[in-house]
Amino acid sequence: MQHPHINGVSEMPPSKKWCIGRALCLSFILVLIPRTRGSTLNCHKMCICASNIVSCSKMNLTMVPSDLPNYTAVLDISFNEITGLRAQWTKHKLPKLHNLLLSHNGLDFLSSEAFIFVKQLRYLDLSSNNLRQLDEYIFEPLTHLEVLLLYNNRISQIDRTAFTGLNNLQKLYLSQNQVSRFPLELVKDKNQLERLSLLDLSSNRIKVLPIHDLQTLPAWVKNGLYFHNNSLICDCELYSLMAHWYIRRLNSALDFKDDYKCVHPGPDKLVLRLYDLNTHMNCSTFKETDKEAYLEQTLILSCDTRHRDMLKSWTLPGNVVLPPGNNRSAFLSDGSLEIKSVRPEDSGVYTCFAVSEYLNETLYVVVKVHNFTLNGNNDTLNTAYTTLVGCLASVVLVLIYLYLTPCRCFCCPDQGKSKNHHEDSIHSSMLSATPTHDDMATKAELNRHVAFIDPKDLQGQNGKVNPNGEEEVDEEAMRGKGKRKKSVADSISSVFSDTPIVV
Repeated sequence: MQHPHINGVSEMPPSKKWCIGRALCLSFILVLIPRTRGSTLNCHKMCICASNIVSCSKMNLTMVPSDLPNYTAVLDISFNEITGLRAQWTKHKLPKLHNLLLSHNGLDFLSSEAFIFVKQLRYLDLSSNNLRQLDEYIFEPLTHLEVLLLYNNRISQIDRTAFTGLNNLQKLYLSQNQVSRFPLELVKDKNQLERLSLLDLSSNRIKVLPIHDLQTLPAWVKNGLYFHNNSLICDCELYSLMAHWYIRRLNSALDFKDDYKCVHPGPDKLVLRLYDLNTHMNCSTFKETDKEAYLEQTLILSCDTRHRDMLKSWTLPGNVVLPPGNNRSAFLSDGSLEIKSVRPEDSGVYTCFAVSEYLNETLYVVVKVHNFTLNGNNDTLNTAYTTLVGCLASVVLVLIYLYLTPCRCFCCPDQGKSKNHHEDSIHSSMLSATPTHDDMATKAELNRHVAFIDPKDLQGQNGKVNPNGEEEVDEEAMRGKGKRKKSVADSISSVFSDTPIVV
Protein backbone atom coordinates (compact mmCIF):
# COMPACT_ATOMS: atom_id res chain seq x y z
CA MET A 1 0.00 0.00 0.00
CA GLN A 2 1.29 3.32 -1.03
CA HIS A 3 1.87 5.84 1.78
CA PRO A 4 -0.14 8.98 1.38
CA HIS A 5 2.80 11.30 2.25
CA ILE A 6 5.86 11.56 0.10
CA ASN A 7 8.69 13.77 1.34
CA GLY A 8 6.41 15.38 3.89
CA VAL A 9 3.93 16.68 1.31
CA SER A 10 0.51 15.19 1.03
CA GLU A 11 -0.99 14.74 -2.32
CA MET A 12 -4.07 17.06 -2.90
CA PRO A 13 -7.16 15.89 -4.72
CA PRO A 14 -7.69 17.48 -8.17
CA SER A 15 -11.04 19.06 -7.23
CA LYS A 16 -9.52 20.86 -4.29
CA LYS A 17 -6.64 22.14 -6.40
CA TRP A 18 -9.13 23.68 -8.83
CA CYS A 19 -10.98 25.55 -6.06
CA ILE A 20 -7.80 27.00 -4.62
CA GLY A 21 -6.62 28.19 -8.03
CA ARG A 22 -9.92 29.84 -8.71
CA ALA A 23 -9.82 31.73 -5.41
CA LEU A 24 -6.30 32.98 -6.08
CA CYS A 25 -7.32 34.22 -9.52
CA LEU A 26 -10.29 36.11 -8.11
CA SER A 27 -8.16 37.70 -5.42
CA PHE A 28 -5.62 38.83 -8.02
CA ILE A 29 -8.35 40.33 -10.16
CA LEU A 30 -9.82 42.25 -7.22
CA VAL A 31 -6.41 43.73 -6.41
CA LEU A 32 -6.00 44.99 -9.96
CA ILE A 33 -9.48 46.60 -10.09
CA PRO A 34 -9.40 50.19 -8.70
CA ARG A 35 -11.81 51.23 -5.98
CA THR A 36 -15.11 52.57 -7.24
CA ARG A 37 -15.89 56.32 -7.11
CA GLY A 38 -18.65 55.79 -4.60
CA SER A 39 -16.59 53.85 -2.11
CA THR A 40 -17.63 54.30 1.48
CA LEU A 41 -15.50 56.42 3.81
CA ASN A 42 -14.05 54.65 6.81
CA CYS A 43 -16.06 56.53 9.43
CA HIS A 44 -14.54 54.66 12.37
CA LYS A 45 -11.11 56.35 12.16
CA MET A 46 -11.48 60.02 11.23
CA CYS A 47 -15.17 60.97 10.88
CA ILE A 48 -18.59 60.27 12.26
CA CYS A 49 -21.20 59.21 9.75
CA ALA A 50 -24.94 59.34 10.29
CA SER A 51 -26.84 58.41 7.18
CA ASN A 52 -26.00 61.15 4.63
CA ILE A 53 -24.21 63.37 7.18
CA VAL A 54 -20.42 63.20 7.46
CA SER A 55 -18.86 65.02 10.40
CA CYS A 56 -15.08 65.29 10.57
CA SER A 57 -14.98 68.23 12.99
CA LYS A 58 -12.09 68.61 15.45
CA MET A 59 -10.01 65.79 14.01
CA ASN A 60 -6.77 67.80 13.43
CA LEU A 61 -7.13 67.28 9.69
CA THR A 62 -4.83 69.14 7.30
CA MET A 63 -6.73 68.05 4.18
CA VAL A 64 -10.32 67.23 3.35
CA PRO A 65 -10.85 63.45 3.48
CA SER A 66 -10.86 61.93 0.01
CA ASP A 67 -13.23 59.35 -1.37
CA LEU A 68 -16.28 60.88 0.25
CA PRO A 69 -19.44 58.90 -0.50
CA ASN A 70 -21.42 60.42 -3.32
CA TYR A 71 -24.59 60.38 -1.23
CA THR A 72 -23.12 62.92 1.25
CA ALA A 73 -25.56 65.78 1.86
CA VAL A 74 -23.93 67.52 4.83
CA LEU A 75 -20.16 67.70 5.28
CA ASP A 76 -18.75 69.27 8.45
CA ILE A 77 -14.97 69.79 8.42
CA SER A 78 -14.90 72.73 10.87
CA PHE A 79 -12.28 73.23 13.62
CA ASN A 80 -9.40 71.61 11.79
CA GLU A 81 -6.11 72.80 10.27
CA ILE A 82 -6.99 72.99 6.59
CA THR A 83 -5.28 76.12 5.21
CA GLY A 84 -6.31 75.88 1.57
CA LEU A 85 -9.25 74.63 -0.48
CA ARG A 86 -7.79 73.54 -3.79
CA ALA A 87 -9.43 72.39 -6.99
CA GLN A 88 -8.95 68.67 -6.27
CA TRP A 89 -10.08 68.64 -2.65
CA THR A 90 -12.67 66.09 -3.75
CA LYS A 91 -11.86 63.57 -6.49
CA HIS A 92 -15.39 63.23 -7.82
CA LYS A 93 -18.64 65.14 -7.92
CA LEU A 94 -20.86 65.31 -4.87
CA PRO A 95 -24.22 65.99 -6.50
CA LYS A 96 -26.21 65.72 -3.27
CA LEU A 97 -24.00 67.89 -1.09
CA HIS A 98 -25.98 70.98 -0.01
CA ASN A 99 -24.27 71.98 3.29
CA LEU A 100 -20.51 72.50 3.55
CA LEU A 101 -18.99 73.73 6.83
CA LEU A 102 -15.34 74.85 6.77
CA SER A 103 -15.23 77.35 9.64
CA HIS A 104 -12.29 77.66 12.08
CA ASN A 105 -9.67 76.13 9.83
CA GLY A 106 -7.21 78.94 9.16
CA LEU A 107 -8.13 78.98 5.46
CA ASP A 108 -6.15 81.63 3.57
CA PHE A 109 -6.56 80.32 0.02
CA LEU A 110 -9.54 79.48 -2.17
CA SER A 111 -8.94 78.08 -5.62
CA SER A 112 -10.96 79.55 -8.48
CA GLU A 113 -12.07 75.96 -9.20
CA ALA A 114 -12.76 74.95 -5.61
CA PHE A 115 -16.50 74.58 -6.11
CA ILE A 116 -16.85 73.01 -9.55
CA PHE A 117 -17.69 69.56 -8.07
CA VAL A 118 -20.21 70.85 -5.50
CA LYS A 119 -22.50 73.04 -7.57
CA GLN A 120 -25.61 72.04 -5.61
CA LEU A 121 -24.48 73.78 -2.43
CA ARG A 122 -27.15 75.84 -0.67
CA TYR A 123 -25.25 76.60 2.54
CA LEU A 124 -21.52 77.43 2.70
CA ASP A 125 -19.75 78.37 5.94
CA LEU A 126 -16.29 79.90 5.49
CA SER A 127 -16.40 81.98 8.67
CA SER A 128 -13.58 82.43 11.21
CA ASN A 129 -10.70 81.84 8.83
CA ASN A 130 -7.80 83.91 7.44
CA LEU A 131 -9.22 84.88 4.04
CA ARG A 132 -7.91 88.28 2.91
CA GLN A 133 -9.52 88.77 -0.49
CA LEU A 134 -12.28 87.47 -2.71
CA ASP A 135 -11.14 87.09 -6.31
CA GLU A 136 -13.23 87.57 -9.42
CA TYR A 137 -15.97 85.02 -10.11
CA ILE A 138 -14.80 82.94 -7.12
CA PHE A 139 -18.33 81.76 -6.27
CA GLU A 140 -19.77 81.72 -9.81
CA PRO A 141 -20.43 77.92 -9.97
CA LEU A 142 -22.69 78.07 -6.90
CA THR A 143 -25.88 79.06 -8.67
CA HIS A 144 -28.07 77.39 -6.01
CA LEU A 145 -26.35 78.89 -2.97
CA GLU A 146 -28.73 80.61 -0.53
CA VAL A 147 -26.57 81.36 2.54
CA LEU A 148 -22.90 82.38 2.53
CA LEU A 149 -21.01 82.96 5.79
CA LEU A 150 -17.76 84.95 5.50
CA TYR A 151 -17.72 86.74 8.84
CA ASN A 152 -14.68 86.92 11.13
CA ASN A 153 -12.03 86.79 8.42
CA ARG A 154 -9.48 89.39 7.28
CA ILE A 155 -11.17 90.31 4.02
CA SER A 156 -10.17 93.77 2.83
CA GLN A 157 -10.55 93.41 -0.94
CA ILE A 158 -13.68 92.21 -2.71
CA ASP A 159 -13.69 92.05 -6.48
CA ARG A 160 -16.86 93.51 -7.97
CA THR A 161 -17.54 90.20 -9.74
CA ALA A 162 -16.79 87.95 -6.76
CA PHE A 163 -20.46 87.20 -6.13
CA THR A 164 -21.53 87.10 -9.76
CA GLY A 165 -23.71 84.09 -10.51
CA LEU A 166 -25.20 83.76 -7.02
CA ASN A 167 -28.69 84.36 -8.34
CA ASN A 168 -30.39 82.57 -5.45
CA LEU A 169 -28.30 84.02 -2.62
CA GLN A 170 -30.55 85.34 0.15
CA LYS A 171 -28.18 85.93 3.09
CA LEU A 172 -24.59 87.17 2.98
CA TYR A 173 -22.60 87.66 6.20
CA LEU A 174 -19.48 89.86 5.81
CA SER A 175 -19.24 91.26 9.32
CA GLN A 176 -16.02 91.44 11.37
CA ASN A 177 -13.71 91.94 8.42
CA GLN A 178 -11.62 94.84 7.10
CA VAL A 179 -13.96 95.98 4.32
CA SER A 180 -13.70 99.74 3.67
CA ARG A 181 -15.93 100.03 0.57
CA PHE A 182 -19.65 99.50 0.62
CA PRO A 183 -20.35 96.83 -2.07
CA LEU A 184 -23.18 98.68 -3.75
CA GLU A 185 -23.10 96.29 -6.71
CA LEU A 186 -24.72 93.62 -4.53
CA VAL A 187 -27.96 95.57 -4.12
CA LYS A 188 -27.98 97.77 -7.22
CA ASP A 189 -26.94 97.90 -10.89
CA LYS A 190 -26.30 94.99 -13.25
CA ASN A 191 -24.58 92.69 -10.73
CA GLN A 192 -27.41 93.05 -8.24
CA LEU A 193 -28.39 89.90 -6.36
CA GLU A 194 -32.11 89.81 -6.98
CA ARG A 195 -33.05 87.68 -3.97
CA LEU A 196 -30.63 89.09 -1.39
CA SER A 197 -32.63 90.02 1.70
CA LEU A 198 -29.85 90.15 4.31
CA LEU A 199 -26.44 91.81 3.92
CA ASP A 200 -24.42 92.10 7.12
CA LEU A 201 -21.51 94.58 6.82
CA SER A 202 -21.26 95.38 10.51
CA SER A 203 -17.94 95.75 12.35
CA ASN A 204 -15.88 96.72 9.32
CA ARG A 205 -13.99 99.88 8.32
CA ILE A 206 -16.59 101.64 6.18
CA LYS A 207 -16.48 105.43 6.60
CA VAL A 208 -18.85 106.71 3.92
CA LEU A 209 -22.13 105.22 2.70
CA PRO A 210 -23.76 105.81 -0.72
CA ILE A 211 -26.72 107.44 1.04
CA HIS A 212 -28.63 108.57 -2.05
CA ASP A 213 -28.42 105.08 -3.55
CA LEU A 214 -29.51 103.45 -0.30
CA GLN A 215 -32.55 105.73 -0.08
CA THR A 216 -33.90 104.37 -3.35
CA LEU A 217 -33.68 100.69 -2.34
CA PRO A 218 -36.87 98.74 -1.64
CA ALA A 219 -37.82 98.53 2.03
CA TRP A 220 -37.43 94.73 2.07
CA VAL A 221 -33.74 95.19 1.13
CA LYS A 222 -33.13 97.98 3.64
CA ASN A 223 -34.84 95.88 6.31
CA GLY A 224 -31.90 93.43 6.26
CA LEU A 225 -29.03 95.84 5.54
CA TYR A 226 -26.79 96.03 8.64
CA PHE A 227 -23.76 98.35 8.91
CA HIS A 228 -23.49 99.14 12.62
CA ASN A 229 -20.10 99.29 14.38
CA ASN A 230 -18.34 100.94 11.44
CA SER A 231 -16.19 104.08 11.37
CA LEU A 232 -18.94 106.16 9.76
CA ILE A 233 -18.39 109.92 9.55
CA CYS A 234 -21.16 111.88 11.28
CA ASP A 235 -23.40 113.65 8.80
CA CYS A 236 -26.96 114.98 8.84
CA GLU A 237 -27.81 113.01 5.69
CA LEU A 238 -26.74 109.84 7.49
CA TYR A 239 -28.94 110.79 10.44
CA SER A 240 -31.89 111.47 8.14
CA LEU A 241 -31.42 108.07 6.46
CA MET A 242 -31.39 106.13 9.72
CA ALA A 243 -34.21 108.21 11.23
CA HIS A 244 -36.36 107.28 8.25
CA TRP A 245 -35.53 103.60 8.69
CA TYR A 246 -36.29 103.83 12.39
CA ILE A 247 -39.70 105.42 11.74
CA ARG A 248 -40.44 102.65 9.25
CA ARG A 249 -39.56 100.11 11.98
CA LEU A 250 -36.96 98.38 9.83
CA ASN A 251 -35.10 95.59 11.60
CA SER A 252 -31.70 96.94 10.58
CA ALA A 253 -32.42 100.18 12.45
CA LEU A 254 -34.18 98.68 15.47
CA ASP A 255 -32.16 95.57 16.31
CA PHE A 256 -28.84 97.34 16.86
CA LYS A 257 -30.01 100.86 17.67
CA ASP A 258 -27.34 101.49 20.31
CA ASP A 259 -24.55 100.13 18.10
CA TYR A 260 -25.00 102.72 15.36
CA LYS A 261 -22.26 105.24 16.07
CA CYS A 262 -20.25 107.72 14.04
CA VAL A 263 -17.08 109.79 14.30
CA HIS A 264 -17.54 113.56 14.52
CA PRO A 265 -15.41 115.24 11.77
CA GLY A 266 -13.54 117.46 14.20
CA PRO A 267 -10.05 117.55 15.68
CA ASP A 268 -11.18 115.56 18.74
CA LYS A 269 -12.69 112.66 16.69
CA LEU A 270 -15.56 112.24 19.10
CA VAL A 271 -17.60 109.06 18.79
CA LEU A 272 -21.31 109.89 18.95
CA ARG A 273 -24.48 107.85 18.88
CA LEU A 274 -25.95 108.23 15.42
CA TYR A 275 -29.46 108.86 16.68
CA ASP A 276 -28.22 111.80 18.83
CA LEU A 277 -26.94 113.86 15.88
CA ASN A 278 -30.06 116.04 15.93
CA THR A 279 -28.76 117.57 19.19
CA HIS A 280 -24.99 117.50 18.57
CA MET A 281 -25.03 118.72 14.95
CA ASN A 282 -28.43 120.45 14.89
CA CYS A 283 -29.72 117.97 12.34
CA SER A 284 -33.37 118.58 11.58
CA THR A 285 -35.93 116.02 12.67
CA PHE A 286 -36.91 113.71 9.84
CA LYS A 287 -40.36 114.17 8.36
CA GLU A 288 -42.01 112.11 5.65
CA THR A 289 -42.54 114.15 2.50
CA ASP A 290 -45.76 114.13 0.52
CA LYS A 291 -46.05 112.59 -2.91
CA GLU A 292 -46.59 115.48 -5.34
CA ALA A 293 -48.27 115.28 -8.73
CA TYR A 294 -49.62 117.57 -11.44
CA LEU A 295 -52.80 117.60 -13.44
CA GLU A 296 -53.13 114.94 -16.16
CA GLN A 297 -49.98 113.20 -14.91
CA THR A 298 -49.73 109.42 -14.35
CA LEU A 299 -48.88 108.69 -10.73
CA ILE A 300 -47.56 105.38 -9.34
CA LEU A 301 -47.81 104.76 -5.59
CA SER A 302 -45.44 102.07 -4.29
CA CYS A 303 -46.42 99.78 -1.42
CA ASP A 304 -42.87 99.58 -0.07
CA THR A 305 -43.17 96.78 2.48
CA ARG A 306 -40.49 95.38 4.80
CA HIS A 307 -40.88 91.88 3.42
CA ARG A 308 -41.03 90.55 -0.09
CA ASP A 309 -43.93 88.77 -1.77
CA MET A 310 -46.75 90.05 0.44
CA LEU A 311 -50.42 90.17 -0.53
CA LYS A 312 -51.31 93.86 -1.01
CA SER A 313 -54.52 95.88 -1.28
CA TRP A 314 -55.29 99.62 -1.47
CA THR A 315 -57.93 102.04 -0.20
CA LEU A 316 -58.47 105.51 -1.66
CA PRO A 317 -58.77 108.76 0.35
CA GLY A 318 -61.69 108.57 2.74
CA ASN A 319 -61.13 104.81 3.28
CA VAL A 320 -62.86 104.04 -0.01
CA VAL A 321 -62.04 100.56 -1.28
CA LEU A 322 -60.66 100.61 -4.79
CA PRO A 323 -63.61 99.51 -6.95
CA PRO A 324 -62.96 96.78 -9.53
CA GLY A 325 -62.80 97.87 -13.12
CA ASN A 326 -61.76 101.44 -12.27
CA ASN A 327 -60.65 103.12 -15.48
CA ARG A 328 -58.17 105.52 -13.86
CA SER A 329 -56.77 103.43 -10.98
CA ALA A 330 -55.28 99.96 -11.33
CA PHE A 331 -53.02 97.50 -9.51
CA LEU A 332 -49.62 96.72 -10.97
CA SER A 333 -47.91 93.35 -10.79
CA ASP A 334 -45.67 94.38 -7.88
CA GLY A 335 -48.60 95.64 -5.80
CA SER A 336 -48.19 99.33 -6.68
CA LEU A 337 -51.18 101.55 -7.44
CA GLU A 338 -51.28 103.41 -10.76
CA ILE A 339 -53.45 106.52 -11.11
CA LYS A 340 -53.89 107.83 -14.64
CA SER A 341 -54.70 111.44 -15.55
CA VAL A 342 -54.45 112.85 -12.01
CA ARG A 343 -57.15 115.30 -10.89
CA PRO A 344 -57.34 117.69 -7.89
CA GLU A 345 -59.82 115.38 -6.14
CA ASP A 346 -57.15 112.63 -6.12
CA SER A 347 -55.35 114.41 -3.28
CA GLY A 348 -55.45 112.72 0.11
CA VAL A 349 -54.15 109.74 2.07
CA TYR A 350 -53.86 106.38 0.32
CA THR A 351 -53.56 103.24 2.44
CA CYS A 352 -51.81 100.00 1.48
CA PHE A 353 -52.54 96.84 3.47
CA ALA A 354 -49.87 94.13 3.16
CA VAL A 355 -50.40 90.63 4.55
CA SER A 356 -48.15 87.58 4.72
CA GLU A 357 -48.01 84.39 6.74
CA TYR A 358 -45.93 85.99 9.48
CA LEU A 359 -46.47 89.75 9.19
CA ASN A 360 -49.18 92.35 8.61
CA GLU A 361 -48.13 95.85 7.59
CA THR A 362 -50.01 99.07 6.84
CA LEU A 363 -48.48 101.90 4.81
CA TYR A 364 -49.81 105.42 4.25
CA VAL A 365 -48.99 107.56 1.22
CA VAL A 366 -50.00 111.24 1.25
CA VAL A 367 -50.69 112.61 -2.24
CA LYS A 368 -50.82 116.32 -3.07
CA VAL A 369 -52.06 117.28 -6.54
CA HIS A 370 -51.12 120.74 -7.83
CA ASN A 371 -53.87 122.60 -9.63
CA PHE A 372 -51.89 123.03 -12.85
CA THR A 373 -50.06 120.87 -15.34
CA LEU A 374 -46.40 119.98 -15.19
CA ASN A 375 -45.58 122.91 -17.54
CA GLY A 376 -47.72 125.33 -15.58
CA ASN A 377 -44.72 126.86 -13.83
CA ASN A 378 -43.41 128.21 -17.13
CA ASP A 379 -46.74 129.93 -17.82
CA THR A 380 -46.68 131.49 -14.38
CA LEU A 381 -43.16 132.75 -14.99
CA ASN A 382 -44.16 134.28 -18.31
CA THR A 383 -47.13 136.05 -16.69
CA ALA A 384 -44.95 137.49 -13.95
CA TYR A 385 -42.40 138.65 -16.49
CA THR A 386 -45.11 140.36 -18.55
CA THR A 387 -46.49 142.10 -15.47
CA LEU A 388 -43.04 143.38 -14.53
CA VAL A 389 -42.45 144.75 -18.02
CA GLY A 390 -45.83 146.47 -17.90
CA CYS A 391 -45.01 148.12 -14.58
CA LEU A 392 -41.68 149.39 -15.87
CA ALA A 393 -43.36 150.79 -18.97
CA SER A 394 -45.92 152.63 -16.80
CA VAL A 395 -43.15 154.20 -14.71
CA VAL A 396 -41.34 155.39 -17.84
CA LEU A 397 -44.54 156.94 -19.18
CA VAL A 398 -45.17 158.77 -15.91
CA LEU A 399 -41.61 160.15 -15.93
CA ILE A 400 -42.02 161.30 -19.53
CA TYR A 401 -45.29 162.98 -18.58
CA LEU A 402 -43.70 164.73 -15.60
CA TYR A 403 -40.47 165.98 -17.14
CA LEU A 404 -40.80 165.89 -20.93
CA THR A 405 -44.28 167.39 -21.46
CA PRO A 406 -43.98 169.82 -24.45
CA CYS A 407 -44.76 173.55 -24.11
CA ARG A 408 -45.20 174.18 -20.41
CA CYS A 409 -47.39 177.14 -19.52
CA PHE A 410 -44.48 179.39 -18.64
CA CYS A 411 -43.10 179.12 -22.21
CA CYS A 412 -46.42 179.69 -24.01
CA PRO A 413 -46.55 183.18 -25.61
CA ASP A 414 -50.15 183.83 -24.59
CA GLN A 415 -49.60 182.92 -20.99
CA GLY A 416 -46.42 184.90 -20.33
CA LYS A 417 -48.18 187.72 -18.48
CA SER A 418 -50.00 185.42 -16.12
CA LYS A 419 -46.92 183.36 -15.27
CA ASN A 420 -46.66 184.58 -11.73
CA HIS A 421 -50.38 184.25 -11.15
CA HIS A 422 -50.79 180.58 -11.77
CA GLU A 423 -47.26 179.13 -11.74
CA ASP A 424 -47.88 177.71 -8.29
CA SER A 425 -51.23 176.37 -9.37
CA ILE A 426 -49.67 174.38 -12.21
CA HIS A 427 -47.04 172.84 -9.99
CA SER A 428 -49.43 172.12 -7.18
CA SER A 429 -51.98 170.43 -9.38
CA MET A 430 -49.60 168.47 -11.60
CA LEU A 431 -50.44 165.16 -9.95
CA SER A 432 -54.03 165.99 -9.04
CA ALA A 433 -56.68 164.05 -10.88
CA THR A 434 -59.50 166.56 -10.31
CA PRO A 435 -58.49 169.98 -11.68
CA THR A 436 -57.29 170.40 -15.30
CA HIS A 437 -55.00 172.93 -16.95
CA ASP A 438 -57.96 174.71 -18.52
CA ASP A 439 -59.60 175.10 -15.13
CA MET A 440 -56.37 176.45 -13.70
CA ALA A 441 -56.16 179.08 -16.45
CA THR A 442 -59.74 180.19 -15.81
CA LYS A 443 -59.11 180.49 -12.08
CA ALA A 444 -55.93 182.44 -12.76
CA GLU A 445 -57.95 185.08 -14.67
CA LEU A 446 -60.20 185.51 -11.64
CA ASN A 447 -57.07 186.12 -9.49
CA ARG A 448 -57.78 183.01 -7.47
CA HIS A 449 -55.09 180.61 -6.25
CA VAL A 450 -55.55 176.88 -5.77
CA ALA A 451 -53.59 175.28 -2.96
CA PHE A 452 -54.03 171.74 -1.59
CA ILE A 453 -53.59 172.80 2.03
CA ASP A 454 -55.72 172.29 5.11
CA PRO A 455 -57.42 175.66 5.88
CA LYS A 456 -56.72 175.19 9.58
CA ASP A 457 -53.00 175.45 8.89
CA LEU A 458 -53.52 178.92 7.36
CA GLN A 459 -55.15 180.56 10.35
CA GLY A 460 -53.79 182.15 13.51
CA GLN A 461 -50.09 182.33 12.65
CA ASN A 462 -49.93 186.15 12.09
CA GLY A 463 -47.27 186.02 9.40
CA LYS A 464 -44.69 184.14 11.51
CA VAL A 465 -42.93 180.88 10.92
CA ASN A 466 -45.10 177.91 11.81
CA PRO A 467 -43.47 175.90 14.60
CA ASN A 468 -44.46 172.72 12.77
CA GLY A 469 -42.24 173.64 9.85
CA GLU A 470 -44.96 175.07 7.57
CA GLU A 471 -44.71 178.51 6.02
CA GLU A 472 -47.15 181.17 7.19
CA VAL A 473 -49.40 182.86 4.67
CA ASP A 474 -49.78 186.66 4.55
CA GLU A 475 -53.29 187.82 5.39
CA GLU A 476 -53.23 190.43 2.61
CA ALA A 477 -52.38 187.75 0.12
CA MET A 478 -55.38 185.82 1.38
CA ARG A 479 -57.60 188.81 0.64
CA GLY A 480 -56.27 189.19 -2.88
CA LYS A 481 -54.42 192.48 -2.21
CA GLY A 482 -50.93 191.12 -2.71
CA LYS A 483 -49.01 188.26 -4.26
CA ARG A 484 -48.16 185.08 -2.43
CA LYS A 485 -44.99 183.11 -3.06
CA LYS A 486 -45.11 179.43 -2.13
CA SER A 487 -42.16 177.65 -0.65
CA VAL A 488 -40.85 174.37 -1.90
CA ALA A 489 -42.24 172.61 1.12
CA ASP A 490 -45.64 174.15 0.45
CA SER A 491 -45.54 172.88 -3.14
CA ILE A 492 -44.69 169.38 -2.11
CA SER A 493 -47.41 169.28 0.48
CA SER A 494 -49.92 170.57 -2.01
CA VAL A 495 -49.13 167.83 -4.48
CA PHE A 496 -50.17 165.11 -2.10
CA SER A 497 -53.25 166.87 -0.69
CA ASP A 498 -56.62 165.42 -1.54
CA THR A 499 -58.99 168.40 -1.13
CA PRO A 500 -58.47 171.65 -3.16
CA ILE A 501 -59.19 174.82 -1.18
CA VAL A 502 -60.14 177.95 -3.09
CA VAL A 503 -58.99 181.17 -1.34
